[in-house]
Amino acid sequence: MFRLGYLARKLAILALTLLAVATFNFILFRVLPGNPIQLQARAGNLSPEAIQRLREIYGLDQPLISQYFIYLRDVFTGQFGMSITYQRPVVDIIAERMLNTLILLSAATVLVIVLGIGLGIVAAARRGSRIDSSVVVGALVFWSLPTFWTGLILIFIFGAFLNVLPVSGTSTPGVDFTSPIASLADLARHLVLPTITLALVDIGQFVVITRSSLVDVLTEDYILTAKAKGLSRRQVVWRHGVRNALLPVVTTTALYVGLTIGGAIQVETVFSWPGMGALMYDAVLRRDYPILEATFFIFALVVIAANFVSDLLYQVLDPRVREA
Repeated sequence: MFRLGYLARKLAILALTLLAVATFNFILFRVLPGNPIQLQARAGNLSPEAIQRLREIYGLDQPLISQYFIYLRDVFTGQFGMSITYQRPVVDIIAERMLNTLILLSAATVLVIVLGIGLGIVAAARRGSRIDSSVVVGALVFWSLPTFWTGLILIFIFGAFLNVLPVSGTSTPGVDFTSPIASLADLARHLVLPTITLALVDIGQFVVITRSSLVDVLTEDYILTAKAKGLSRRQVVWRHGVRNALLPVVTTTALYVGLTIGGAIQVETVFSWPGMGALMYDAVLRRDYPILEATFFIFALVVIAANFVSDLLYQVLDPRVREA
């Protein structure tokens, strides 16, 4: 299905992009203002000898070019060094937080893609109707909402006013659950508001792009031919329209991965969700550069991988790409 030359070219571009991201990551955190070692010194009244020892531990006493190659070695072997704040390997800290972020982003992504594409198809199939207008207006309204503001409003309504859903953390503190099912149920309750916050803001773009793409496809000559053959509207839309309208949606999905990571940082901070976004926010406040370098690189890796997968899906969905 995939030509070897095309796949090799895409993999080479992927490798070069990762190298460029790692290089930019290295430079960025060495030109930013603020010195994490000096912050520790002021907080703990460290002696000059202790400060020098910390510089040696974190490799800050090495020439810049040596630091760069050490950094590349650590990144591409999955060893991101020691956290300045936690005094633990960064990879261990990230491993503890990554699962929570994956749970949140997976739930929000499934909800956004399913509802966004579904509502976009419904609106396009009923173009010009009240359903179409209502769906598009609602999508645009929710798309314009700031993520952190939406989260605060949901906390006020469902947490403070109605008091029906938890508003922080991943579990109820001080409760010992008797079974895994009870623990998962509690996690699901804590997951509701963060997931809805991410989904409400992001569904709109899928609705608008899916509708626009499908409306264009439904004006093509082969769609008129399908209608002339006596096929029902459902058959015309799903059998002949949806697949040909999916290319812009695939692109949107790849871009959405990057956007949802940015939204996750805000959501995890608002809801005190102990994931990668909250870890990054705390690392910014504490100038914990090893954690920041690691989280930035991982997020960039996810976005690059999503775009790589979208390129491969193009090959499946559009034969013209395979022939190019």
